[in-house]
Amino acid sequence: MITEENKVQLTSAKTPADKQSNTQRLESQQMRPRRSRAPRYKDRRDLPRSRRLAPIERPQRQESTGALDETIKIIPLGGLGEVGRNMCVLEYKNDIMIIDVGFGFPEEDMPGIDYTLPNIAYLDGKQDRIRGIVLTHGHMDHIGGIPYLINRLGNPTIYAMNLTRGLAIKRHQEFPHLPELDINLVHTGEIIHLGAFEIEFFHVNHNIPDDTALIITTPAGRIVHTADFKFDPEPLNEKPADLNFIKSIGDRGVSLLMSDSTGAEKDGKSISESVIQENLEKIFEESSGGGMILAATFSSIINRIQQLITLSEKYGRKVVFDGFSLKSNVEIAKEFNQISIKKETQIPITEIDRYPRSKITLIGTGAQGEDRAVLMRIASGEHRHVRLQKKDAIIFSSSVIPGNERTVQRLKDLLYRMGARVYDYNMMDIHASGHAYRDDLKQMMRLIRPKALMPIHGQYSMMVNHGYLGGQEGIKEENIIIADNGSIIHISDPKFTDQKAPINWWFDKKTVPSDSVMVDGLGIGDIGNVVLRDRQVLAEDGMFVIVALIDSKTGRVRGSPDIISRGFVYLKENKELLMQVRKKVRFVIERKTTRPINWVDLKDLLRDEIGLFLFQKTERRPMVLPVVIEI
Repeated sequence: MITEENKVQLTSAKTPADKQSNTQRLESQQMRPRRSRAPRYKDRRDLPRSRRLAPIERPQRQESTGALDETIKIIPLGGLGEVGRNMCVLEYKNDIMIIDVGFGFPEEDMPGIDYTLPNIAYLDGKQDRIRGIVLTHGHMDHIGGIPYLINRLGNPTIYAMNLTRGLAIKRHQEFPHLPELDINLVHTGEIIHLGAFEIEFFHVNHNIPDDTALIITTPAGRIVHTADFKFDPEPLNEKPADLNFIKSIGDRGVSLLMSDSTGAEKDGKSISESVIQENLEKIFEESSGGGMILAATFSSIINRIQQLITLSEKYGRKVVFDGFSLKSNVEIAKEFNQISIKKETQIPITEIDRYPRSKITLIGTGAQGEDRAVLMRIASGEHRHVRLQKKDAIIFSSSVIPGNERTVQRLKDLLYRMGARVYDYNMMDIHASGHAYRDDLKQMMRLIRPKALMPIHGQYSMMVNHGYLGGQEGIKEENIIIADNGSIIHISDPKFTDQKAPINWWFDKKTVPSDSVMVDGLGIGDIGNVVLRDRQVLAEDGMFVIVALIDSKTGRVRGSPDIISRGFVYLKENKELLMQVRKKVRFVIERKTTRPINWVDLKDLLRDEIGLFLFQKTERRPMVLPVVIEI
């Protein structure tokens, strides 16, 4: 619930949306006093990530009717206070259903991490109660966690629309050691029963086909889950959402609306795909008789890929797909008739030189400036088949993920230096968000007319602003639920068909584990905060290794201690410092060595003393690794 006290706290709080790029972060560290870094290593990083920002205290509403086991429990395990890692558990008595199992991408302070997963510790021991998993659409932040977590969940039955099912199966095939998925096909308008949960699927628009929202009905209330959505009156290759049907859902009575918040801070309505089509066509017209068109986009934005194919066919261009994930998604979409392309239009990249450059459209990955993606390899001259030339047109048909701004800008500068013409969404509308903006969010509330609103899928600031919109649409302030991952929300509304009957809801006093589970290579969850802290120390201040030989009889240091420095100082240019360190090492060992030698205490002493000495001399804190050998 949003109280006046909470609003004050929210106004002054920083949110995860205030992310900086790596370069900005390093610059900010160089500008502040070095001494301020010590407590950051000792305190903040030792805490679980979920506790670095203290949660806002919420009043605990107590149940007024019914017993605890007569409520719907909503337990978000990911996707709240963040973009990605979407997973939500719904529980009624002995029945559990799960909505989406996605992964997230690592933040700046997660060096070496590939993905982040929801923490499903709450579901351990409850596998026999999981009646099924429902997938809303095929983006990886909604289905990408399945291969990593499905066995631990007990391999329950999955329900998904056609394209979503195909993408999930294709992703799962990359893990041949896992058992096959039990995944059932569902259709718009279909109703399934998972224990006490009745789930009805209805169509909404996004930037990938087969996106479906959910009507979830139980004896304790009815919930509408919008999935990621936007209202598009002229979508590409699919029908617009049926507004009359959505209004009829509201006529039935809805206890709670769980609604996408990603666009809640943007005014107006999200851009229609028809507008994107018109602007992309202008680029094709300008490039007629010119060079190659290279379009970089997310591999999962199937609608954008279809637009580029349609325009290429209209202007007589052959189409080349490049990038593993993009080619895989295209083949799956073609199989399920979600992408239409003439047989003669698509050519392999090995045949690209057989046609005039003005007759080629290359659709690839790399719009975020990723090092090994297609566009970066072309820009750096490392691509095996493509060399950029003047008059080639580059289309960045995606928004820039926060934190990637400088990387993308460097890539654009490199492309301009090579004589290419570059188009991005800041110049013209060639990318549309797949998420509802403020007007669309309010329209959804007017159609559904829920008793309570729970913003989901977005940074904390997005969810709070979504809550403010709910207040503008007449939802009572006490019925706007701003939750965190790990919260347990109880819903009790047995008279949900009566729109005048009050809804009863409250936060459980307990929470469940919701910190990120990190994937690093083949390791899942074996990287914790201590390892991340060490990686950041190595990345920021380097490593300083001391190797000392101790005479077993005299306890004195034999010879001169060896020193290895990586990322701290260049040894040849700091001979005076190294000489002082060697003297310090000898002094510490010979002063403190006792019989028998306590090797653990001696190494800890060296680490502390040499670390302090180096900080006094350089104001840097490298990782000090003492190696002491008795001979």
